[in-house]
Amino acid sequence: MIAPSKELDGVLLVDKPGAHTSHDVVARLRGKLRMRKVGHAGTLDPMATGLLIVLLGRATRVSQFLISLDKEYEGSIELGRSTDTQDADGQVMETRPVPELTREQVGAAMQAFMGDQYQTPPMFSAVKIGGVPLYKRARKGEEVEREPRFIRIMSWELLAFASPRIDFRLRCTKGTYVRTLAHELGARLGCGAHLSALRRTGSGRFNVAQALTMEQIEAMTIPEIEARLIPVHQAVPSVAL
Repeated sequence: MIAPSKELDGVLLVDKPGAHTSHDVVARLRGKLRMRKVGHAGTLDPMATGLLIVLLGRATRVSQFLISLDKEYEGSIELGRSTDTQDADGQVMETRPVPELTREQVGAAMQAFMGDQYQTPPMFSAVKIGGVPLYKRARKGEEVEREPRFIRIMSWELLAFASPRIDFRLRCTKGTYVRTLAHELGARLGCGAHLSALRRTGSGRFNVAQALTMEQIEAMTIPEIEARLIPVHQAVPSVAL
């Protein structure tokens, strides 16, 4: 790989496309920018779209500060079908009839998840136990004990309900598995559920409206991309490199 004539430093906000891993986005940017020092601050599942905070050059040193930001999402849940991954990418494990539910009943069930709580990471996740990612064990049909993690749900708003679909807006702390919330909501409503769509709209003060799509980035020149970078001292004012 050939290094660019000028090493880029800063934060680039990317609107991740669906069917791409966060690593796929980083790999494409490494190729476009011809530099190795590219990372991100907070993984999105392949199915999910939206805000991915990409770090270039020296900005990779502040990943821990940006990963810790609160997150905002919009998404959809499908009632009546549970999957092994808790989202639409998984295999359907159980199908159950959806009871007659009112918007008020669904909203009340969602409100029960508000506040501080512990959440157990799903088996299909990148969490490592004994140095092995859980998803590798899950693919072998293994189920292992996981340590619950502290999370906080600040708001979970019901945007629309047309059974079996729920549209929502969520604000939560880092490390929250939205698909696990969907799965647990389905259990609470007595019919099972999975996350059918997810879009990260915000992370801290950063919003997806500020982000560039991969198509836009790949059509830009390096100087044009550099002009869109957020300097590290602006992205994380409390940190000096």
